[in-house]
Amino acid sequence: MSHDPNCLFCKIIAGQIPSRKVYEDSELLAFHDIHPWAPVHVLIIPKLHIASMVELTDEHAALLGKMSVLAPKLMRELGVTNGFRTVINTGPDGGQEVYHLHMHAMGGPRPWLKG
Repeated sequence: MSHDPNCLFCKIIAGQIPSRKVYEDSELLAFHDIHPWAPVHVLIIPKLHIASMVELTDEHAALLGKMSVLAPKLMRELGVTNGFRTVINTGPDGGQEVYHLHMHAMGGPRPWLKG
């Protein structure tokens, strides 16, 4: 799998930086955001280093689908029962801060810190 030694999320995947994991398999890792916007805020990331959605190709369709299917499963497991939000920020104008594809899954009672 592709890995960027300077990428924060690649370092989390490699275990060099700790995280509060909620899910892991051979393709994906999900963990609690360290600066949550909502009562429940997890990040779902592929273990394959993909800098942003701009780099996605047809070969990544199943991976992105797996991320999308995982989000509601995790929200249910984490007690979110009244809806949630998913966000993928892309590029500087899209608000992307870490250049490793990631999906935010956020839920819990409102009001939230942001969003």
